[in-house]
Amino acid sequence: MTTKLKITAIKPYPVWVGTRNQMLVKIETDTGVFGWGESGLSGREKAVAGAIEHYREFLIGRDPMQIGRIWQEIYRSQYFEGGRVLQAAISAIDIALHDIKGKALGVPAYELLGGKQRDRIPTFASTGDEAEGEVAIERARELRAQGWQAIRFFPIGQNSKDIFEPRESIGATATMLNKAREALGDDVVLGIDYHHRLSVAEAASFCNKLGRGVLDFLEEPIRDETPEAYESLRTMTDIPFAIGEEFASKWQFLPYVERGIHQFNRLDVCNVGGLTEAMKVAGWSEAHYVDLMPHNPLGPVCTAATIHLAAAVPNFAWLETRAPEAKLGFDNSDFFPVQPRLDGPDYPVSDQPGLGVEVNEEAVKAESFRFWEAPHLKRRDGSVTNW
Repeated sequence: MTTKLKITAIKPYPVWVGTRNQMLVKIETDTGVFGWGESGLSGREKAVAGAIEHYREFLIGRDPMQIGRIWQEIYRSQYFEGGRVLQAAISAIDIALHDIKGKALGVPAYELLGGKQRDRIPTFASTGDEAEGEVAIERARELRAQGWQAIRFFPIGQNSKDIFEPRESIGATATMLNKAREALGDDVVLGIDYHHRLSVAEAASFCNKLGRGVLDFLEEPIRDETPEAYESLRTMTDIPFAIGEEFASKWQFLPYVERGIHQFNRLDVCNVGGLTEAMKVAGWSEAHYVDLMPHNPLGPVCTAATIHLAAAVPNFAWLETRAPEAKLGFDNSDFFPVQPRLDGPDYPVSDQPGLGVEVNEEAVKAESFRFWEAPHLKRRDGSVTNW
């Protein structure tokens, strides 16, 4: 039997790593066992840190092994439950608790989720935010030569810091993708992330400009608040949808899974409520033949946690990796001396206890938070549009 543990400290660390902040959290116990978690609400880390500080007040002294109970107490013991800020805080705490429990029991985190179903986690790679047109196609060729079977593009105009006109983007982007399919052949999976920048009409027009079979998935073409809008778009195209990276609970996934709106879940363990909530969404998705295609945009703690999730579920497609993209620096080894490393286009599943990731806490303490704001995009008439 493992000695009963008590939580002694919960430390939020919003820290600049590479070109963005990462919202890390460390949970310590009275036995010296500790765990690391990560929040996924990029750009609003201070809000998440504040929520974690609120939760810390009643979690000190609790048994960290009671992960499910702690999740329910954090979620239910307030009138204004849920929402993206609170769920991002819950996610970071939940992931850290899985790290602690795995270490305390001497088992990798996937053993806490039902055991390992695969030894390697296939990934999809991206051409990069700034690659457009022929440059993006050449980058895709390079990724294909390096072994990637699934490649994601970004739309023309993606890297704009000021003006984004959807109608100007869709024609040029469709032309690029039609050429990419011809250049890369039919045996590679191709997708694009439109970052919810389109309306239903714009998204339908974009799909109609593509040759049949060009795209294997269309990621986040429109905003997610209204499932009925996605249902309407579903009737206008047969391209599979990959959505859900900003969903903050199983309840947000409910209409999409139940109504057969999408085919790939872009679930983010650092947004949805941690591994506890992610496993519930995964089981529900399995029943509806929806595969997981997890969102993984930032740090190695998120990557490690998602690898354990991917190892433990049957309905898995690909894990996002940003590792091949140059100059992001999210996986800086000074901060994360032990972290998941790609072996070709796959992540081997670590058998180390817990998440199998180490964080240099002194380096984290020394690197301060920096305010970062996503571009506030406008259309040419001066109105605000989506980033």
